[in-house]
Amino acid sequence: MDYMIDLRRLRVLRAVAHYGTVTAAAHALHMTTSAASQQVRLLSAELGIPLLEPRGRGVRLTPAAHGLLTHADDITARWEQAEIQIRGLGTEPAGLLRIACFPVVLSRLLAPMAAELTAAHPRLDVRLTEAEPGHALDLLFQGEVELAVIEASPGVPPPTDTRFDQTPLLDDVLDLVVPTGHPLAAHTEIPLARAADQTWVLPPPDTTCRAHTLSACGAAGFTPHGPHQAREWTAVAALVAHGLGIALIPRLADLPALPIVRIPLQGTPAPARKILTCTRQGSRTHPAVTAALACLTRLADAVTTPRT
Repeated sequence: MDYMIDLRRLRVLRAVAHYGTVTAAAHALHMTTSAASQQVRLLSAELGIPLLEPRGRGVRLTPAAHGLLTHADDITARWEQAEIQIRGLGTEPAGLLRIACFPVVLSRLLAPMAAELTAAHPRLDVRLTEAEPGHALDLLFQGEVELAVIEASPGVPPPTDTRFDQTPLLDDVLDLVVPTGHPLAAHTEIPLARAADQTWVLPPPDTTCRAHTLSACGAAGFTPHGPHQAREWTAVAALVAHGLGIALIPRLADLPALPIVRIPLQGTPAPARKILTCTRQGSRTHPAVTAALACLTRLADAVTTPRT
């Protein structure tokens, strides 16, 4: 018997794959868990193949479900392209452009980008949302934003993920930050290994910034000793300024006027966190998204020089 796949049910299956559980998918789609489960069961019955299988106390997608999702991602990307064409958007950026990103990028890149785009394109409505990378990707997947600027990290999908189009924007280099008058402060650049015996101020364990610090120090041959922890870069800088430790701080981070010194690190490549732009597959050619990406690229190129 001929049949058509119900795309609403396919949407629920995509959400289960993205969020990892039926309950989380249902919450994101504003459905009850039982309703989401029923949609997946009906889709499975339509196709005559199992889509979920037990795994411990939860479920996981079957190989057939993963194969189906590859086609679903292609359909979604084609729909994004069709919508751009059908709406006749042309080349002039206009309409709503929503962007999510984490705080440092929001202040250094997206704020000036939004001001510039708004001035150049009066019909464009730019709206910015602060969100950590995982949440920004959720918003992008849900269609709540058109563009996300994220940091590459273990929790971010790989570049081969067919749901998203990820492109490198900037390598945000990490500088060693020490108090003014510190023995290392006189150096114009320094190998990180020289700081092995120092006391450190570290980001909390649940942050990617801590992972970057530990990775960089590990590559230099040591594990940093850090009795003090702080999440915000201004707080980290204040602890450093008071002589409580040294720290690795991204070059993009704006720091208050404190008695501290930024020291570039030797090495090729220097320790850095990679910042990416991310859109849904098929939507990068939207005129507003294209304009935003061009502006972001230019602004990112302007912040790659060492800061003092």
